[in-house]
Amino acid sequence: MKLSDLKNWTDYWEQLRTALLEPSVDKSLLEASLREARAKMPVPVLWLLGKTQAGKTSIIRALTGSATAEIGNGFQPCTRNSRFYDFPADIPIVRFLDTRGLGEVSYDPSDDMQYCESQSHLLVAVMKVADVNQTAVFDVLHTIRLRHPEWPLLIVQTGLHELYPNGCGHIHPWPYAEDPLPETIPLDLRRALLAQRDALKQLPGFAPMRWVAVDLTLLEDGFEPPDYGLEALWQAIESLLPLGLQQQLSGDKEVHDLYARTAHQQISGYALAAAGLGALPVVDLVAVSAVQAKLLHSLAILYGQRWDKSTLTEFLGLMGAGIASSYLLRLLSRAVVKVIPFWGQTVGAVWGASSSGATTYALGKAAIYFFIRRKDGLNVDPEALRRIYADELERGALLLKERLRGKSG
Repeated sequence: MKLSDLKNWTDYWEQLRTALLEPSVDKSLLEASLREARAKMPVPVLWLLGKTQAGKTSIIRALTGSATAEIGNGFQPCTRNSRFYDFPADIPIVRFLDTRGLGEVSYDPSDDMQYCESQSHLLVAVMKVADVNQTAVFDVLHTIRLRHPEWPLLIVQTGLHELYPNGCGHIHPWPYAEDPLPETIPLDLRRALLAQRDALKQLPGFAPMRWVAVDLTLLEDGFEPPDYGLEALWQAIESLLPLGLQQQLSGDKEVHDLYARTAHQQISGYALAAAGLGALPVVDLVAVSAVQAKLLHSLAILYGQRWDKSTLTEFLGLMGAGIASSYLLRLLSRAVVKVIPFWGQTVGAVWGASSSGATTYALGKAAIYFFIRRKDGLNVDPEALRRIYADELERGALLLKERLRGKSG
């Protein structure tokens, strides 16, 4: 496909409609491209170490907003002693690696280290603050940091309420980042927190180490808020793994609707997959369109809408000629730049990745507004739809910039 082949809006529209609704691509080629894309944009791994009942699953539930039942059903074995949880399952943004039974069974971390070594990751040690016997956790952490002194380490101390005096609730504001710990923290709890932190200061390695104290409970437990310390946990993760992960998982802070949150997670995952494909030469024009088509189809199913030629025609018509032609020119320009020697392997690849991901992100966000209005039987405002696309194109570019910057760092 050449730029000179596209004479007018009708050509732009038809090419875009065909690319999104009927992406013609060799299935084996697309699968191979996706595998290469994942290698270029690997999913960050949060490796959770800790004893049974330390609170690892509660951390996953709090970070992803996923129900406990969904987490329990979503774990998959990956090594002899461990299992992983991809979130979201189909196009993951983050992978949690959970090692089970520390202190209860003989555990050799070498299998898990081999599994993690080729991926971006953060080592997260989870310790219940009331459990004084953390020798098994310390030993594994010592072995890992000897082998990989460059791996950052986050220590999450959990179950704070177990050392509260009777009738005591959470302390507000959250005080556990202060040094020294303030005397407003109950004495037994303060001593337990410091004992674990002092023991971990002897670990080898030169990468940064952070501590954070949380109390992640259920509503029926009666502690307010049930996600006490969650924002501090996010800040610690982002300081050690600067990939904009919180924004990718949560979206805007004001988004609380289940549909919107689920849709946002799907959009972020597909945008990252498209970014990986966008960094590849030649094949991305069709492959990226196939990923985008799959995203739009998934969103339509989520909102109970049909995604067929009629719906696509309406969507593109409301988006307007300007956005459709801009979209297609982005695809074509990426493909042209990336076959130029040197530029194609450097500037072209970065441009292709960010442009593919940002366009996919913006299309998904615009589609949400489109599907919600249709679902509620309301007219779709074309100006609002175009404004959403433009705003989210910029937001998506920033998200991908964070991810790409994190990879290069």
